[in-house]
Amino acid sequence: MKQLSEKLVQKQNYPERVLQFGEGNFMRAFVDWQIDKLNKAGFFNGSVVIVQPIEHGLTDRLNQQDNLYTLILEGVKNGEPVREKQVIDSISRSINPYVDKAQYLALAKQPDLKFIFSNTTEAGIAFDPQDQLSDRLAKTFPGKLTAFLYQRYLHFNGDDTKGMYIIPCELIDRNADKLKACVLQYIQLWQLEEAFKEWIETANQFYCSLVDRIVPGYPGDQANIIEKELGYRDQLLTVAEHYHLWVIEADRHLQERLPVDQIGLNTLFVSDLNPYRTRKVHILNGTHTAMTPVAYLLGLETVEQAICDRRVERYLKLLISQEVTPTLPIERSELEAYTESVLERFKNPYINHQLMSISLNGIAKFATRNLPVLKQYIKQKHRLPKKLVFAFTSLIYFYRGKRAEEKISIKDDQAILACFRELWNNFDGSEEAASVLVSQVLQQEKWWGEDLTQMNGLTEMMAEMLIDIDQNGLEAALLSVIGADTNA
Repeated sequence: MKQLSEKLVQKQNYPERVLQFGEGNFMRAFVDWQIDKLNKAGFFNGSVVIVQPIEHGLTDRLNQQDNLYTLILEGVKNGEPVREKQVIDSISRSINPYVDKAQYLALAKQPDLKFIFSNTTEAGIAFDPQDQLSDRLAKTFPGKLTAFLYQRYLHFNGDDTKGMYIIPCELIDRNADKLKACVLQYIQLWQLEEAFKEWIETANQFYCSLVDRIVPGYPGDQANIIEKELGYRDQLLTVAEHYHLWVIEADRHLQERLPVDQIGLNTLFVSDLNPYRTRKVHILNGTHTAMTPVAYLLGLETVEQAICDRRVERYLKLLISQEVTPTLPIERSELEAYTESVLERFKNPYINHQLMSISLNGIAKFATRNLPVLKQYIKQKHRLPKKLVFAFTSLIYFYRGKRAEEKISIKDDQAILACFRELWNNFDGSEEAASVLVSQVLQQEKWWGEDLTQMNGLTEMMAEMLIDIDQNGLEAALLSVIGADTNA
């Protein structure tokens, strides 16, 4: 069977108008899919150049397939199962800047480039004072972006018309504001000229955005069956649900240049992103993050298996209704309807969404998705939210790296993994050791933004739950939690 390439599928050539940091499943099933639809509808006429944001990624695979890949959308439409397959050809080429930094920086000289999209995970938008403007590539995404923008500024002599529309898709609050703040920090760190800073402020626009689509990614065990249906091999097969939502806080200026709303896509240009973000991040993403360690440690593998498990379903419904939605400043009926739609999406029988894929960078995800709810609940109720605290404790137990005797291959920052290895190696199963372990995790201000041991009673409750999980098993510990606080 032949591999997908231009020899099998005719590829359209468009001017390179988009620079994208991130080549993962989500961006290819969301942003690049929308660019593809815009091109085919005659509304954009532009392609995407991908820059791999970390040293090891998918650039080689993309280039081997001439940057073509198959997207499969599966789900229920109007009560009927619908499965759509399409080859996406909106990506022109993919660059690994760790291998070819010169090719990456040469992009800054291309006059047609106008848009920058990114998805470098919740941990990706960060400032590192060790990054330098030198022959060595900056480690962080904001550092790489600053170097690119500086090259563009120099090449075009500060021409205001060569500024960029920058739309990050990372799931952090006010993502564009934080990205811009990092860029300005690098300008100061690298002592770049004031005129460049002014060019960043006046010629470039940073737009906060919110993305929503469940993208399980590569179909794993189903890949061979799908490839037989397609008639070719595709090492970048990507599966996603039909539902999608992109909310961009922007004016008509951007809307006119990125007219995704003109072709029936669920992309909204709004004046205030906050209500959309709050609802989505805390209910959909927060539920994903809270569910993952609990369900996985129960022996479940996918989101569908988890939501169809009575124990997990009851836990999630109680978590959302008792501890999440009461903290959100949104009409109750709207939250209930949105919650119901989220749980229905979780049950999509066509989406094989692996819990382990959701667990990527679990610490940063909990910090951005769940911790704000925990803090707001304490502020409003003056007590700890037990279901959410249980999710937090389960996450710590998940980072032990074992499910019974099975090793868990956790993917996160190496410093975080090293810290957990040391903590769990020193754990002897005693109550005192549990208290020490929990305390040391909660004291990691770099992870949480503050010392969480200062929250009254949190260390004690989590230590008790940790001992319960360790001695009695996750299921028994979970049942004790979901049977409590029935009047909360």
